[in-house]
Amino acid sequence: MTFSAHQIAQLINGTIEGNPDNTVSGFGRIEEAQKGQLAFLANPKYEEHLYTTQASVIIVNDKLELKQPVEGALIRVADPYSAFASLLNTYQQLKTQQLNGIQEPAFVPASVKKGENVFIGAFAYIGEGSELGDNVKIFPGVFIGNNVKIGDNTLLHPGVKVYHDCIIGKNVTIHAGTVIGGDGFGFAPQVDGSFKKVPQIGNVIIEDNVEIGSNATIDRATIGSTIIKAGAKLDNLIQIAHNVEVGHNTVIAAQAGVSGSTKIGNNVMIGGQAGVVGHILISDGSKINAQSGVSKSIKIPRSAVTGSPAYDYSSALRSQALTRNLPEMEKRITELENLVKQLMEERVNMNL
Repeated sequence: MTFSAHQIAQLINGTIEGNPDNTVSGFGRIEEAQKGQLAFLANPKYEEHLYTTQASVIIVNDKLELKQPVEGALIRVADPYSAFASLLNTYQQLKTQQLNGIQEPAFVPASVKKGENVFIGAFAYIGEGSELGDNVKIFPGVFIGNNVKIGDNTLLHPGVKVYHDCIIGKNVTIHAGTVIGGDGFGFAPQVDGSFKKVPQIGNVIIEDNVEIGSNATIDRATIGSTIIKAGAKLDNLIQIAHNVEVGHNTVIAAQAGVSGSTKIGNNVMIGGQAGVVGHILISDGSKINAQSGVSKSIKIPRSAVTGSPAYDYSSALRSQALTRNLPEMEKRITELENLVKQLMEERVNMNL
């Protein structure tokens, strides 16, 4: 696919500076892009590459003042990074829209309801009674259990597994290897020291505009639903346990884990490798630093915590600063002790 600078400017509401007929058919980083590619400049520290890049079209900030001539056509926008992201999204949609029909071999029973322009890749399995909305794209090797519902414009990348009765909303992207709706970790301890499995009869609900990375696992509820609310973004290798709720527009970085029945609020940010215990509440807007261990509820909205067990971020930074100064503080305390000892000896001698 080839696009002109004029067409791109219309897509991102930008202003062209240079030749509007310059065309591109691919993307490149500004420091290495070649003719026929599109690049963008968002970080000022890369500005030097703007004057040497071979890119045919470059998206830049509308307030950027040029220090030298630029060879390619510029498209000026208020936020180059967001504009570039929007453009990539449009490009990806155009590519996926070309996928249509059912490849062979694939298992799709007659009871499956399919919307318009659905694609089902080879070796995919769709369970009885499942429903696929318009423009759903099921890539090769995907498993979808019985009675699963998938909304319009949702993409399931290769190897995704969705167990029975789960519900996935519109405009959802789930990357390769992720498992939706496996059994929650429920076992009842017995008198003899063994464990009896508690059947997990709930499901998983993923609302609209959610993206989930590769090899994540979201367990089905024991009873009721594990819920990922609209706009949430989950990275790779994340564990979400049974009956957890993840709030609107919450983001969770790679290798984080959330234990059962915990409720995470809206617009929460959880760093990589953080761990959250079960049956607690994380209030709206909270920030959990990477590798933190959250062992109790965060009840105050927009709190920031770090450490294990996690506590107030500002207090933690002060504690870390004090820890680094401990050798010097020990030296000063020893000097003060010696001074006090000397003064006490002098006082005793004066009394004599």
